[in-house]
Amino acid sequence: MSSIRERNKELILRAASEEFADKGFAATKTSDIAAKAGLPKPNVYYYFKSKENLYREVLESIIEPLLAASAPFNVDGHPADVLKAYIRSKIRISRELPHASKVFASEIMHGAPHLSAEQTEQLNAQAKHNIQCIQRWVDQGLMAAVDPHHLIFSIWAATQTYADFDWQISVVTGKARLDDADYDAAADTIIRLVLKGCEVAEPGASEQVRSA
Repeated sequence: MSSIRERNKELILRAASEEFADKGFAATKTSDIAAKAGLPKPNVYYYFKSKENLYREVLESIIEPLLAASAPFNVDGHPADVLKAYIRSKIRISRELPHASKVFASEIMHGAPHLSAEQTEQLNAQAKHNIQCIQRWVDQGLMAAVDPHHLIFSIWAATQTYADFDWQISVVTGKARLDDADYDAAADTIIRLVLKGCEVAEPGASEQVRSA
């Protein structure tokens, strides 16, 4: 029974991510979510109680991976290794959770009305921690004197665009869907731009303290 329950919840959550991403919260109908999931409409209410709760579950499904993507910043590591791992994790989220990513982006653009105070604090605290790590690397001469806030913003924009602007990417590339090689190339390109642009030496390479 539990496996059926989890399967149905996953079907509903996936369908809801697509519907909320396409139409937004207000315009999305519970009946459309149920139809896309291939389940009766009462099942949506049985498992999630309300459209609002379901929307919050969709947000939760992307918040946890976003926080997990910052794990490399939470342990001592070389900036090159940390930034590489972070960028690859962010690209992976755009690839594996594109609809939830769009929902999250829309939520943020509207002032995050459905995020809880705890979720907002978690996201802000992690972002501040990441920024402090980058500033420390700058102070230690491990990378150029870039503004850590704008570096993080740039990484967010570069990685999340592969989910939030997938239609434009499809039109420009002529591909209905990007493949493994495309996502690998995206991560490699962003990593190269960040490491070269920020003058981050690879681990083990001779590093010179840079003046600000």
